[in-house]
Amino acid sequence: MSNMIEVTDVNFEQVVVQSDRPVLVDFWAPWCGPCRQFAPTYEAASEAHPEITFGSVNTEEQQQLSAAAGISSIP
Repeated sequence: MSNMIEVTDVNFEQVVVQSDRPVLVDFWAPWCGPCRQFAPTYEAASEAHPEITFGSVNTEEQQQLSAAAGISSIP
């Protein structure tokens, strides 16, 4: 079972900042080919490591959060 969480500007504080365990966050875009290719690997890693929270930020939907994280381009 995956422990991936969609991270938004609404839940960022709770999911990332207040977490009591490590958090990895993937910033991606629906139109990004490399992002789509990486998605199954990220999903598999989340299933293999339940001790880590795996977050996912859609840069198209979460532009303010992406800007705050310094994301200026997607591969």
